[in-house]
Amino acid sequence: MNNTNDELCRNLLIALRKIIQAIDQHSINLKKKFGLTGPQLILLQSISSFDQISVTQLSKNISLSQATVTDITKRLEKTGYITRKRSLDDKRKTNIALTENGKTILKTVPPLLQEQFTHRFSKLENWEQLMIESSFERVVSMMSAENIDASPIMITGSLDSKG
Repeated sequence: MNNTNDELCRNLLIALRKIIQAIDQHSINLKKKFGLTGPQLILLQSISSFDQISVTQLSKNISLSQATVTDITKRLEKTGYITRKRSLDDKRKTNIALTENGKTILKTVPPLLQEQFTHRFSKLENWEQLMIESSFERVVSMMSAENIDASPIMITGSLDSKG
């Protein structure tokens, strides 16, 4: 590798680290200021689009496992942001709805990092979007990360972690 390649590689690694740090900082601020984790906020936002929604449908909507969604909804219920009730039609189903506290917290929290990213990304020309996607896919491949299961949620750490 020559000096130009060394510098380009260094710059790329710095850029990747900045992305990770931005995600970390956003998650820390969300937890510190509002007492919510990124996954909890994502669930609340998704639930807010419905009068009530089943755990199964919610997990499909946000690309997380039912077990993860169940765990997160139990914690959100304890905080008073949602209610979880057995379906009258099918006792195996649990339906979830926002409480007034849940609606209130959604009005006060900042937008998720991926919302800002998605908004800005959508303003790019199609060719540039494809170029960025292709470049990121190549980086994933170079890091041997193709088989890592990930949802389109910009947070760090485990989605199953307590908090």
